[in-house]
Amino acid sequence: MRWVIALLIVLLLVIQQRLWFGDGGLHEIKVREQEIAEREAVNERLRARNAALQADVDNLKDGLEAIEDRARSELGMIREDETFYQVIEPAPEVK
Repeated sequence: MRWVIALLIVLLLVIQQRLWFGDGGLHEIKVREQEIAEREAVNERLRARNAALQADVDNLKDGLEAIEDRARSELGMIREDETFYQVIEPAPEVK
């Protein structure tokens, strides 16, 4: 009877070992869940960036204001009927 109990304990330990450390075990599941969470966070950041870029593209396609804003800020362009004033700060005096 003792050898049956010992055999059952050994089998239980083997099964527990596979459950905790084997392929598809609890440790591997935890690692996979962490990888999934990290990838979902990256995907969410990329979705937000893509939405912002799509809004920018839509605005450039439909509105002339966005094109004008870009031309003014990035290229320094002005309209024909505007007067451009450049204010130059005086240089600090060197002592």
